[in-house]
Amino acid sequence: MGVKGLFRRKQVDSDRLRAEGHHQLAKALSVSQLIAIGVGSTIGAGVYVLVGTVAREHAGPALTISFLIAGIAAALSAFCYAELASRCPSAGSAYHYSYICVGEGVAWLIGWALILEYTIGGSAVARGISPNVALFFGGPDSLPSFMARHTISCFGHDVVVDPCAAVLVMVVTGLLCFGIKESATVQATITVLNVCVMLFVIIVGSYIGFQTGWIGYSVSTGYFPFGVNGMLAGSATVFFAYIGFDSVASTAEEVKNPQRDLPWGIGLALSTCCALYMMVSVVIVGLVPYFAMDPDTPISSAFARHGLHWAMYIVTSGAVLALCSTLMGSLLPQPRILMAMARDGLLPPFFSDLNKKTQVPVKSTVLTGICASVLAFFMEVSELAGMVSVGTLLAFTIVAVSILILRYVPPNKVPLPSSLRESIDSVSLRFSSQEDAEKFDGIKELPLGGTSEEKDPLLVKEIYGYKINEENRRKLAAMSIAFVVVGVLILTASASATFLSSFPRYFGCVVGGLLLLTGLGVLSYIDQDDGRHSFGHTGGFICPFIPLLPILCILINTYLLINLGGDTWGRVSVWLLIGAIVYIFYGRTNSSLRDVVYVPVAHADEIYKSSQYVA
Repeated sequence: MGVKGLFRRKQVDSDRLRAEGHHQLAKALSVSQLIAIGVGSTIGAGVYVLVGTVAREHAGPALTISFLIAGIAAALSAFCYAELASRCPSAGSAYHYSYICVGEGVAWLIGWALILEYTIGGSAVARGISPNVALFFGGPDSLPSFMARHTISCFGHDVVVDPCAAVLVMVVTGLLCFGIKESATVQATITVLNVCVMLFVIIVGSYIGFQTGWIGYSVSTGYFPFGVNGMLAGSATVFFAYIGFDSVASTAEEVKNPQRDLPWGIGLALSTCCALYMMVSVVIVGLVPYFAMDPDTPISSAFARHGLHWAMYIVTSGAVLALCSTLMGSLLPQPRILMAMARDGLLPPFFSDLNKKTQVPVKSTVLTGICASVLAFFMEVSELAGMVSVGTLLAFTIVAVSILILRYVPPNKVPLPSSLRESIDSVSLRFSSQEDAEKFDGIKELPLGGTSEEKDPLLVKEIYGYKINEENRRKLAAMSIAFVVVGVLILTASASATFLSSFPRYFGCVVGGLLLLTGLGVLSYIDQDDGRHSFGHTGGFICPFIPLLPILCILINTYLLINLGGDTWGRVSVWLLIGAIVYIFYGRTNSSLRDVVYVPVAHADEIYKSSQYVA
């Protein structure tokens, strides 16, 4: 119940435990619906603004390459998500994976951070809808009074309330309560319309570009006006335009064929977003020189410069559709995170209740909607927008770490209910005699059983030698993974600490780099664990380029996390402190793993059969 409780790990598939009282979500999603959820959650109105800001300040005409590099960086996380989602297809996404591979403490941290991300993300998106809707009524102040923003005095402070944002959040919340299939169909429709708007920008913009000679590419400063460093800085900025594809993983339990459909859904959603971003950027930076772009409305102003003022309404429609789709993508995962945490006992069971008719966590969905609606109504959340990225980047990092653990040191013990203690003792005695007096669950070593041939000293020595070598390999792999994580932290922190003098920064970079390379070298040299082949649900996607790919993912995401800024981390720290208090006084003592007995994976099925336990 103390520090050891932070490292408790649950089963890959906890259906046996949930069968005691928890219902399953409806399996209704196909690949096309997953793609719609991924694209709709990723392509927000930011692309309609981001291209102008990044082109003017960082990349210039090389904006397209910035989007490509950011897409490749996001793909590193997508590969990791694809394997874990297909192996562990249950609600909870990164929270679920980290609980299986890392431990309860890290899982709680990730789950609590994701709750903050989705709440603030949904509220921020909703606050951005009303100014865009107002353009259809003639301008920012032209909305009907019951939808327009108003300034009220509250506790001596002026507060800008946004009834339109609050109402939209509740409308989307109501839609999500009808069922995953219905909400996915609506989001797919909105996403298709949004993609049509982006295709309009690409096709019509290309036509104009060929007529005018692509004047944006003929600037005297060249294709890289800010140099390669500027282009890379632009990649770091537009990387956040790819945040959202992880929403696909949050619906894993509701997918008809998760081993096949989840990897395709994640991969195709990210590929679609990357292709659309790159094509839009190719067109826009060619129509208008980067230094002449409007940073607030780059796409509509580019068309207006060429006499197509009416295109502003189409582009604005795309921005509104993108915001509505992103709002749905922000509110969809959070109830499932809450439900997964409640199933594991870390939150009250209220959050895990499913509606019998719709098979949706309606109570969690409504509570999520109310919180996001209140926040959208009262608060100007633009200052808190950076906090949205913390949850996502933390999740991306832990998912990459989980892949390394899965491949090199997968859990070799599973938790079983203490009610099976009698069967556990019986089976452990049987295996002890059959497996060379293996220690198990506190039982003393027993003599070898079996035939005289099995007791051959040379054979026994070979078995023991293999077990010792395997144990040493696991210890070395675990240490190497720790070296990688610590090395990445030291390296990125030193590289980002511009307030330090040169020597400590360079020294930190060298130390961190050596730790990182040592861990990478050892992991590349030693064998992966044979247990990875039977870990979770097999037959799904296998992440390539292990260990290099997840280590690059850890490095990129940690660097972005550290550079989010002190103010952002200060606000996030307050939320994480609240989460630590909740965990200490509730989650730690109510965890479903508090009274379990850990047994070797090879023994689990036999114990269930022996006890006639029905999953």
